[in-house]
Amino acid sequence: MTVALEMFRSVPRTLAGKAMGSRMPGLLSGFAAPLRVASPEAPRAADKPGWARLRTRLGGICGSDLGMLSGRTSLYFSAVVSLPFTPGHEVVADLVEDCEDLLAGTRVVIDPVLTCAARGVEACDACAVGATNRCSRITVGHLSPGLQTGFCGDTGGGWGQQLAAHRSQLHVVPDDLTDEQAVLVEPVACAVHTALRAGVRPGDRVLVSGAGAVGLLATLALRRLTPAAEILVVAKHPLQKELARLAGATDVVAPSEVLRRVRRSTGAFQLRPEMSRPYLLGGVDVAVDAVGSAASLETALGATRAGGRVVVSGMPAPADLSALWFRELELVGTYASARTEASLTGEDGEERGSFDVALDLARDETVAAMAAAVARYPLHRWREAIDHAHSAGRLGTVKVAFDPRAR
Repeated sequence: MTVALEMFRSVPRTLAGKAMGSRMPGLLSGFAAPLRVASPEAPRAADKPGWARLRTRLGGICGSDLGMLSGRTSLYFSAVVSLPFTPGHEVVADLVEDCEDLLAGTRVVIDPVLTCAARGVEACDACAVGATNRCSRITVGHLSPGLQTGFCGDTGGGWGQQLAAHRSQLHVVPDDLTDEQAVLVEPVACAVHTALRAGVRPGDRVLVSGAGAVGLLATLALRRLTPAAEILVVAKHPLQKELARLAGATDVVAPSEVLRRVRRSTGAFQLRPEMSRPYLLGGVDVAVDAVGSAASLETALGATRAGGRVVVSGMPAPADLSALWFRELELVGTYASARTEASLTGEDGEERGSFDVALDLARDETVAAMAAAVARYPLHRWREAIDHAHSAGRLGTVKVAFDPRAR
């Protein structure tokens, strides 16, 4: 018998979380959480061709997971999940059985997107060119609907002792990486994709709004993979500021100082509308919203010059988009990571994927320092873990993860 945390359908709890979760996060680890400890059957997907069972070593808690528990996630996504499911898409695990060329016992990380290959269907146009994060068949094939592992009732997820994954999702973890570094590989892969989607040109000034794991890793990827001249990071807490500088930030500022700092470095003009947030005429060339809150997105929009680009990396909340129209900004979404990235090539000239680069970047001193600030919890202490994740930055933690092996 295995143990897992299970997200289940509960309209009253979801409404309670949506109404009060942002003001009283403790509700999300109490009565309002549509989450329970369960003993599910073995993941059904494990019986499909190319699939295998895995035993979880660590399963990270992501901001999108917290949004799901709070009811903040848009109903847009209700069509691409299948309840009940075990959350957890940031996963490092051991193979329980052989999976094609990989032997049982191999330590792996998972690319969570459930693509055409995983679903046993002919490749869609996006999957055929390696843009697997844009797969158009995430609700069909021999799996229940689910945009990713951790949102599909057939696969299990990292918040459980066992899950199933397809060979196309698996990436072998090098021996020199710790489990804590490995559980950050999936977020690093997302950051690689974000940096490339940002379209940074030589000499560009870049703003990263937010310094949680998403923002810190985006900063690292922007510094290592793009020709950005200046990277300004918005951070609230001491460890976030320290890690942002280690990742390559030119400067780090508090949320209240962003426009003043951008105005000083770019010569922009600041305007103060009535009963609304101030904004700039002029500003940075590229801004990355790495939080997904209305405040963070509006900060990014308000600090970007006319004709600039705003990249939405965190799952977005409703926000005032007036600047998008008035300043003719490009608004770019960035979701998960791609099997191949056209702008990433190896020494042999072959295109590389986000995970290939992420496994290299996981050795960076920034990721090693972030890994030292990963907090582990056993599954039965899930309420404490969720509480901790909501306050991770303030508590000096980069990532909270479940260790289903712990008691």
